[in-house]
Amino acid sequence: MKAPGRAFSTTRRARSRDLAGVTASARLDHRTKNLIKRLKPGDIAIIDHVDLDRVSADALIRCQVSAVVNAAQSISGHYPNLGPELLVEAGIPLVDDVGPDVFEQVKEGQQVRLDGATLFLGESIVAKGTVQTQQSVADDMAVAREGLSEQLKAFVTNTFEYISRDSELLVEGIRAPALRTSLAGKHALVVARGYHYHEDLQALRPYIREFKPVIIGVDGGANALIEAGYWPDMIVGDMDSVSDKALKSGAEIVVHAYRNGFAPGLPRVQDLGLASVTCPADGTSEDLAVLLADEAGAGLIVTVGMRFGLAEFLDKGRSGMASAVLTRIRVGDKIVDAKGVSRLYQSRIAGRSLILLAVAALVPVIALAWTPVGRLYLGYLSVAVRNVWYWLTGLL
Repeated sequence: MKAPGRAFSTTRRARSRDLAGVTASARLDHRTKNLIKRLKPGDIAIIDHVDLDRVSADALIRCQVSAVVNAAQSISGHYPNLGPELLVEAGIPLVDDVGPDVFEQVKEGQQVRLDGATLFLGESIVAKGTVQTQQSVADDMAVAREGLSEQLKAFVTNTFEYISRDSELLVEGIRAPALRTSLAGKHALVVARGYHYHEDLQALRPYIREFKPVIIGVDGGANALIEAGYWPDMIVGDMDSVSDKALKSGAEIVVHAYRNGFAPGLPRVQDLGLASVTCPADGTSEDLAVLLADEAGAGLIVTVGMRFGLAEFLDKGRSGMASAVLTRIRVGDKIVDAKGVSRLYQSRIAGRSLILLAVAALVPVIALAWTPVGRLYLGYLSVAVRNVWYWLTGLL
């Protein structure tokens, strides 16, 4: 059986089609999540992202890029990743597999032109790849699904290895530092900048307003909270994608460290002159945030933007996602995804109650209108309304 990636390299070149030329500033980075911070609407994003995942594609769409040029294969065939399909459906041109030399040929901020599958700098060709279309993405995804069973087996094997290596997590949990944020008996809302985080935060507004959970941002999730109008109570992560504004918001900062105590994100926090604590733990920062809430005694943990199902675990494309399975086993009796909360939760104030409240408020107003004082008030009100009306008609 041929490796899926080989099949792609021999068929993609024949699938290019001409696109209208796009001229814009180039922004490029080998790490897509670092590039997202610098992108402006209309930029051409140059990435190096094998198996472009859904979260990255969503971020590129939100940045309103005019095109995406990928040095690598956006769909390698290892598993059916969701990112390319989202870009193509959004109408954003995606040129694939142009090779790593583009990072040597193009500098940040230079004006480049994308014409079909070819990237120009001035009149010079600096990269050439394959244009992805809806049909080509569908074909590649069909081939990728053929290898899904192997990826599933590898994921399950890796998960069992992780559990056997770190089984003490199931029994002992993590060694949480002393926190100034109180979570005992409270709801905790853990927000990561992942799948549908924006929509989920909007859906949870009634829940947040009524229950007032302790809000925990995971790295860039803290930025997402501020964009949505919320200030995090705590920020957890390796501090590589959180803004200075979020770090300076007054939230308690917990820096994710390796087991040996080394915390790559600590110098950045110290350079900003901010107080913080470190917490050594394996797995992702998302897992750490959930485990911290559990260890601190949170009664319920609601997650936003975190990977929840098998397709999302595979779409992330990293073996470290096995830790998410272990984390959910550990806190399984108190964790719920935001989608479940928004579907099950309704405000305790029913619509009928609001109507009755409005009627009750109108009763004294109507009664007042029949008194001499009420008639005098209505007279003044009618004069004010006429003046406003004359002013508005005068403008027209």
